[in-house]
Amino acid sequence: MYKKIITFAACFSLAFNGFGQQNLTKYVDPFIGTGGHGHVFLGASVPYGAVQLGPVNSSTGWDWCSGYNYVDSTIVGFSHTHLSGTGIGDLGDIAIMPVTGNVKMQKGTPGVPSSGFYSLFSHQEETAKPGFYSVMLKRYGIKAELTASTRVGFHQYTFPAGETPKVIIDLQQGIGWDTATETYITQESASTISGYRYSKGWADNQRIYFTAVFSKPIRQVMVYDSTALQQGKSLRGRFVKAQLLFDLLKGEKLGLKVAISPVSIENAKLNMKAEIPGWDFNKQVSLANAAWNKELNRISVQARDPEKMRIFYTALYHTMIAPSVFNDVNGDYFGADHKIHRKAPFTNYTTFSLWDTYRAAHPLMTLINPKRTSDLVNTMLTIYQQQGKLPVWHLVGNETDCMVGNPALPVIADAYLKGIKGFDKDLAYEAMKNSAMREERGMGYLKKFGYIPADSVVENVAMGLEFAIADWSVAQVAAKRGNTAEFDYWNKRGQFYRNYFDKESRFMRGRINDTQWRTPFNPIAAVHQKDDFTEGNAWQYTWLVPQDVEGLIDLMGGEKRFENKLDSLFLVQDTAGVIKSNDISGLIGQYAHGNEPSHHITYLYGYLGQPAKTAGHVRYIMDHLYSDQPDGLSGNEDAGQMSAWFVFSALGFYPVNPANGTYVFGSPVVDDAVLQVAEGKTFRLKVLGNSKTNKYIQGITFNGIPYTKAYVLHSDLLKGGEMILTMGPEPSKSWGKGPADRAYSLAK
Repeated sequence: MYKKIITFAACFSLAFNGFGQQNLTKYVDPFIGTGGHGHVFLGASVPYGAVQLGPVNSSTGWDWCSGYNYVDSTIVGFSHTHLSGTGIGDLGDIAIMPVTGNVKMQKGTPGVPSSGFYSLFSHQEETAKPGFYSVMLKRYGIKAELTASTRVGFHQYTFPAGETPKVIIDLQQGIGWDTATETYITQESASTISGYRYSKGWADNQRIYFTAVFSKPIRQVMVYDSTALQQGKSLRGRFVKAQLLFDLLKGEKLGLKVAISPVSIENAKLNMKAEIPGWDFNKQVSLANAAWNKELNRISVQARDPEKMRIFYTALYHTMIAPSVFNDVNGDYFGADHKIHRKAPFTNYTTFSLWDTYRAAHPLMTLINPKRTSDLVNTMLTIYQQQGKLPVWHLVGNETDCMVGNPALPVIADAYLKGIKGFDKDLAYEAMKNSAMREERGMGYLKKFGYIPADSVVENVAMGLEFAIADWSVAQVAAKRGNTAEFDYWNKRGQFYRNYFDKESRFMRGRINDTQWRTPFNPIAAVHQKDDFTEGNAWQYTWLVPQDVEGLIDLMGGEKRFENKLDSLFLVQDTAGVIKSNDISGLIGQYAHGNEPSHHITYLYGYLGQPAKTAGHVRYIMDHLYSDQPDGLSGNEDAGQMSAWFVFSALGFYPVNPANGTYVFGSPVVDDAVLQVAEGKTFRLKVLGNSKTNKYIQGITFNGIPYTKAYVLHSDLLKGGEMILTMGPEPSKSWGKGPADRAYSLAK
């Protein structure tokens, strides 16, 4: 036993220090966030995969934006595309449902089995891990197993003896707002079905092509126009479905591979041939698991608390579901101009939930995966060239214009300023400037008045504050390029946040004109998409100035008044019930961790020489607003942002300003971490004396030298080395408190 322990410890040490890969997928629990308001995707995928193959419940509504919620017990099919954590539902393309017996060709009504083909299931007969999903369909006694590659979904079904195996291909079904506009199915050979699905929903012009190959010959093909049986083996219409019958020997499994493409059926076939040419299901499960382990090993952590290990690696996993690949193996993709573009020299992506992810998910990628950041920026620049502006919330070749601001600008500026290579810097600067000079979405008012009048458009304060962050980011790029005049212009626009600050109430609020504020004014009130804020209120949005915290401190009357008001944020309650937005969740007083504009706020104490207050709040959030249960998220996952906050915070620092390359310290919950930060380089973080009570940083050494600053620079992390944090039960009397050691917004 003693020798085994020594051997294990030695091997673990080697793996942890970068000489091998750990099995980190064992810590991932894909069910975390599937309950409550998490809205996460559940199913089989590989990192950033185009295929996200998973179950769809019969229920619909806000908590089913991904198609699945843990409280449900029904399945109506396994779809190949999903969104993860969004507040709007879409996709759900190419649904597959294995059945037996005679069923109606519609989903059906829960509680009435004869009304359709849905099945009940139990969580006790459901398994999920990275790259694999399995469930028993109780109605039919069918065991469904799923895995995937980047562009191919691999199904395996075990049918009960004595029943005729049947598979329904449902092109009518979608998720959320999605509805089919034209669909097509044809039998190409004894074992191959191909077709396409065009649809409209959140994204208006969606196109997906597929080819489906079975491991056994199809005995019979029946095609349906919605529920009406039609003649032949091919059908084009709005709601096409097919029912396929098979002959299997006792104990045989039915395999099915479905390759998708945004371009053509022929490209789907290329994807199939390139990614899963054979029929070894277990091999593909192993390959998918290995793909996840490779990505997860970009950050290796140790923590005494097993729950924190599960939360951490599930969070890291969730940051790697989106953005998702949106091209074929030959580089072809469907562009924002709704044209086919051939052989792109970069990987094209989609699912840009930028209003959420610019805050931490993208900065996380710049730290541990700069090559992928380069591809994402190239994707955004081609979107700019094809639609005339950078993406706002882009989905499968369509601009949804969802949410406010210009959230692509901080992402591209951050990549530019951090020196990430592989994209056209001149084009990037042009794209940022031109996107911010348009007349749409309130920018015309902004250029004319310096603010967006409250009686012009809703969500005007949120718009203005977000625009200021984006414009400040452009200013920093202008400065990097040595263009003083353009820096002055964009920096002035980055200061327009001041025009929303009411010095009397000391809140950001809507203004009608230069002399008149919108009245009545209640800083707690929030009505979804009907007032001056986006999924928030004045208490939450008043702090949305990460680009100039020092300026906000001055506006509020100095550090003491700023600190007192910040303290109050975590205490004020909504006793009158005037918050009318589902997205305002995870409340601590008026701090709303369930929605992204609040995510940086706890770290603002680091700008005041009060790092212990940040430590207390972030520890509370990590301990109480994240868990390893299905309802373990306090709000929508939002394509990785909710999880990126935890990943950064668990490591002990966070990018308050998403484009100035500075991370503010908080309170780590890991004991050891190794980050793969550059080719051949690692940054190691060791945390001494850490515990639930020892949550305050007492001191830091960086490569053996005392480090007193309450922040660390991205550029320093990229150099590699070792940082040691010593923790204690009481706030330090000196660390991070001196004026020269405080976090800052503007470059020094």
